[in-house]
Amino acid sequence: MVKQTRVWFITGCSSGFGRALAETVLENGEIVVLTARNPQKLEDLAASFPEQTLALQLDVTKPEQVRESVKNAIAHFGRIDILVNNAGCEVAGILEEVSDEAIRRQFETNFFGVIDMLRVVIPYMRQQRSGHILNISSAACFMAGAGGGIYISSKLALEGISGCLANEVAHLGIKVTMVEPGAFSTDFFNKSHVLVETKIPEYQPIIKDMSQWIKDVKEQKTKLIGDPKKAALAMIKAVDSDVPPLRLALGSDAVETIDGALQFIKEGLDAWKEVSTSTDFDEVITDKMPVAAVN
Repeated sequence: MVKQTRVWFITGCSSGFGRALAETVLENGEIVVLTARNPQKLEDLAASFPEQTLALQLDVTKPEQVRESVKNAIAHFGRIDILVNNAGCEVAGILEEVSDEAIRRQFETNFFGVIDMLRVVIPYMRQQRSGHILNISSAACFMAGAGGGIYISSKLALEGISGCLANEVAHLGIKVTMVEPGAFSTDFFNKSHVLVETKIPEYQPIIKDMSQWIKDVKEQKTKLIGDPKKAALAMIKAVDSDVPPLRLALGSDAVETIDGALQFIKEGLDAWKEVSTSTDFDEVITDKMPVAAVN
């Protein structure tokens, strides 16, 4: 039996993870619907793989473009097998000072844009009784770093919906994976990152440290350890697996961060377990006690 060539739909293909993943999938002989807010940035990739690509304009914050791009992809290739919700951005800054507009823009891209993509693509996967969804999250969800609250909360919202979605669509043959990268050597901090400067003296040390770190990354004084090409290969391996992970950490720093966070949570849970469990109704507590203790 000849294996059917899979169709990938990837958002945010102009750079970073999206670009690396698209290139790697195409090199493997599969099909990619390339999308970006500026489709001109996709022309070289589309020209190199003319039979395997469809390049489309897509700003995930514009529902009409979401519907139109998916409609065109289905019309052209007949199906979507893997949806990669990669398009994203970061607004960093102190909670008191980040504007309402910036916060809403962050969520429109990182969360509501993904919701729109899911609602448009899943009906096709449901009809196919197959599909795999990769939602690009972040290991930062486990860090709670000062100044990162708006970005991290948008990714935590994405993780919440991803876990529930996985349980909703599993019986339909659709799989869901949250991808949680650490620090990768992409142009994210040049193109997709905004740091809101502080005017409040008490917060200046935090913003100063963040600003210096970002400056060092841009000037390559700080080396980001993650290889985007290897990240792409890891994501493809997860999609190829018969039992793909619900969560896929990428990078040794991501594994260390998540492992440390889980230990921290467990220590806190254990330290306050007696207080936490004492809030049940008395009859519930009694039912849980050993018989000897009740006597």
